[in-house]
Amino acid sequence: MSTGGRGQLPESFRPVDDPESVPIRHAATVALIRDTDAGIEVFLIRRAAGMEFAGGMTVFPGGGVDPRDAEVGVDVSDWVGPGPRWWAAQFDATTPPDEDAVVLASSLVRAAVRETFEECGVLLAGSSAQDLVAEPDLYSDERRALESRDLSLSGFLGRAGLVLRADLIAPLARWITPLGERRRYDTRFFLAQLPAGQSADDRTSEAASAGWHRVADVMTAWESGDLFLLPPTWSQLDNLAGFDTVADAMAAPREIVPVTPTLISDGSALHIEFDGSARYTGE
Repeated sequence: MSTGGRGQLPESFRPVDDPESVPIRHAATVALIRDTDAGIEVFLIRRAAGMEFAGGMTVFPGGGVDPRDAEVGVDVSDWVGPGPRWWAAQFDATTPPDEDAVVLASSLVRAAVRETFEECGVLLAGSSAQDLVAEPDLYSDERRALESRDLSLSGFLGRAGLVLRADLIAPLARWITPLGERRRYDTRFFLAQLPAGQSADDRTSEAASAGWHRVADVMTAWESGDLFLLPPTWSQLDNLAGFDTVADAMAAPREIVPVTPTLISDGSALHIEFDGSARYTGE
């Protein structure tokens, strides 16, 4: 969903005739952050203008859950840190989460790690719980195979003798695309610190540009209209603006409540509403 200003949808946006028929896909997005002397920086991607979803928008790395993310179910033999049941409890609206939610949580975490590696070359994995991959570029062939869906994350980790480091990420938020959009996603947002010794790049076909930005600078650029932020992206950046260090942001307790914005028509234009939308729209 793109905006034509502070919360107003562009004239080119046309809601679907039968919004109830649009399926909701699960997706994972990762806010990758690092400390600098000037404050927290976040890695952002400006999506290529021709992309069918969020073209031209500035977003975090992420994407839809792939069936291959679920191929090992809840098997965590290649996984260290909080397990799928813990993640399901963080993101699922039911307590305790049912088994389907636990399987989904496993897929979402794997999708988050996979997408981060695919889109910016950062690999949240190591040979053990005490180790981190120091040179992700050694796995450039595997990165391309993941992008082309010729290889699953679990297959890659198994071949490389690596384990997924679920202890390096934290739950951040959950947003569901509003009814009326032509594509709808139930997106879980994760927070991750850039691993020591690694660097993020822009070698993805989905990006017009990508790089590190001070959170405060991004919010200033958005307010001036120099870049577009989807409401979920804006909301997470607004949250991160309240922290001085990555450690504080990662350790902050959060209650993950699903947010589903509503599209409202005033007869001449469509607007979006959600808890906190008045600050987003500037009204």
